[in-house]
Amino acid sequence: MNDMREIGPTYYFAPPRVLETLLTQVSIRMDDASALKRWLYRRFMAIASRVGGALLDGKHVGLLDRVLYWLGDLLVYGPLRNVLGMSRVRVGYTAGEAIGPDLFRFYRSIGINLKQLYGSTETAVFVCIQPDGEVRSDTVGPAVKGVELRFSPERELLIRSQGLFREYYKNPEATRQAKDAEGWFHTGDAGFFDAGGHVKIIDRVKDVGKLADGTLFAPKYLENKLKFFPYVREAVCFGDSRAKVCAFINIDPEAIGNWAEKRNMPYSGYTDLASRDEVYDLVRDCVERVNADLAAEPEIANSQIHRFLILHKELDADDGELTRTRKVRRGYIGEKYDLLLTALYSSQSMVHVNAQVRYEDGRTGTFSADLKIRDAKTFAPAAAKQAA
Repeated sequence: MNDMREIGPTYYFAPPRVLETLLTQVSIRMDDASALKRWLYRRFMAIASRVGGALLDGKHVGLLDRVLYWLGDLLVYGPLRNVLGMSRVRVGYTAGEAIGPDLFRFYRSIGINLKQLYGSTETAVFVCIQPDGEVRSDTVGPAVKGVELRFSPERELLIRSQGLFREYYKNPEATRQAKDAEGWFHTGDAGFFDAGGHVKIIDRVKDVGKLADGTLFAPKYLENKLKFFPYVREAVCFGDSRAKVCAFINIDPEAIGNWAEKRNMPYSGYTDLASRDEVYDLVRDCVERVNADLAAEPEIANSQIHRFLILHKELDADDGELTRTRKVRRGYIGEKYDLLLTALYSSQSMVHVNAQVRYEDGRTGTFSADLKIRDAKTFAPAAAKQAA
């Protein structure tokens, strides 16, 4: 952020992970701020959430709300953009993976014209981009000029254009798998067109499934909603072909550690924090707020998270649990922690685990303990508004 402030970029590109990290740091700073600053932040962020996006899109906003937003920009949004190094940003783009809608709305609400685009190296960077006035958190925009898009019966997005790659270098077999005889590139991403012709990407085709009752199950969508909260660093949701959704949670040690210190709660590290009842209560509140949001979305209202546990260790690319771009390897995690997953889908409230862990100083040791499993409140669709 120091470099961002010094450079003062006018155009900004970042994957959701970077934006999540920046927001977590903001949340931690606000927790440490004075009571007056916390009150101002909450008060004006509520106004920004209501009218900030509409102002960016050039929509009608009442005079009183405009005055309040101007005051908020003076006291909160402007200083916040400066802290983030985004005071001069005219437009920002995010891509690489799905972004949580709450995270997306946060940046737009404080006056940062953040948009989504979609594409890959094979498609000459991007094929979809959100135009001004048509920016929404759940789409990546319509196809740009010269690009053809369609979806297969399996909901996989297919792309054809003059900008498409010719072939993979010295790998004809991979080329045949990704590019069919008609020139369509198979992206591996699942989605659909909305009523306005915008593309909605919900997950990877191989990861999209259904619950036992036929409800659409898009784990990445659920995980992104959980990761909006600063206390949740990583989440892994399971539910394909099952009766309900359950989740593994990785807490954010910096955010949770700051929260614990303010309450004079001593702890020795991540593993200790992850076992505390107080931390479980904090995470359960985050899960239940996500459930209340999901209850308002008819297609996935039944995919609310019923049970969760906090993993005893942070997921790590060196352990094969994350890719090098820090995307969760859900299948591998499910196999590696099959004992924990089985316990989540049973009536157990605790499960014993023996595992090797890596401590913060680089040392490794053996961890043996009983991990707690907690139930989360779910909501009927009609109750969503009241619960929120």
